[in-house]
Amino acid sequence: MSRRKLFSVVESPTHPDLAELYARLGFDETKLSSTRKAMAELKTRPPDVVVAEFFYGYGNNYAGVNISNLDVLLFSLQKYAPRARVILMVDKSERQYVDKLNEILPLHAVLLQPVAAAQMEAALRD
Repeated sequence: MSRRKLFSVVESPTHPDLAELYARLGFDETKLSSTRKAMAELKTRPPDVVVAEFFYGYGNNYAGVNISNLDVLLFSLQKYAPRARVILMVDKSERQYVDKLNEILPLHAVLLQPVAAAQMEAALRD
């Protein structure tokens, strides 16, 4: 049986290392250091699950058009992996902005930082 593909988009030190959990649950994890790298990878190896951190675009960081660091990745998932489940990790202070992303691609789970292995396991088993 083929292992399921999971992308971990690690853009900050708050992203937990859950490699052991992913392996135990049968995922082949690919760690990517940016959404840009994740978009390049998904064109050749579409993931089953994407785990990423949400960062709200407060200023012109995202050209004033996008909500966050993940908008463009979610649009790419629509094309290359529309059935991928997206699990976001977000700081409590930015949680209020996350639901806008559901308009781009339905989110599977939103977990408040810091994320424990048990929380991630529950989201992955859902």
